[in-house]
Amino acid sequence: MAGGTEAFPDLGSHCQHSDCHQLDFLPFKCDGCRKVFCLEHRSYKSHKCHKSDDKSRRVIVCEICSVSIEIAGREEEDEKKILERHEKSGDCDPKKKKKPMCPVRRCRETLTFSNTSTCKTCQVKVCLKHRFPADHSCRQAVPAVAAAAAPIKGRWNEKFLVALASRNGKDCAKSGGGGTTSTPNTPSVKVS
Repeated sequence: MAGGTEAFPDLGSHCQHSDCHQLDFLPFKCDGCRKVFCLEHRSYKSHKCHKSDDKSRRVIVCEICSVSIEIAGREEEDEKKILERHEKSGDCDPKKKKKPMCPVRRCRETLTFSNTSTCKTCQVKVCLKHRFPADHSCRQAVPAVAAAAAPIKGRWNEKFLVALASRNGKDCAKSGGGGTTSTPNTPSVKVS
């Protein structure tokens, strides 16, 4: 059957399904049987293609290491034989099955592509909750913070010692300098 119209005889083609023969201006060619089909009969299942398994793909998942093994085409091998060959190849490692977890103590978050952050300071992969150096006890950030705080801590000690020396051994609670002293029996708030 030739396709097209009187004006354009080479335009389109007829569906080669036995019950259809519809003229289709955008036909589909089956990559299995190499026949031309309309939109309705283009799938392997709809036109019952005998060579559909040539292009089919299956995936087997190894139970030991959770690696997926793709099987394309008509491989007559049994799944058990394929898995045995995978185990003997040396690629099967039970340690791979364990999914990466956040290394922060008591955090049980599984690290995936979308929730993993790498610390720029210590290069440790952590979950998004612990992405800041202070949240995951960053090893290189802690000495930097301590070094920056050391001069401040030294000045604080100096100020404290100056204030202590200025009291001249007087106790702040016993000084009568304008403050009211309260005994345990009297309330500290005035009641009107």
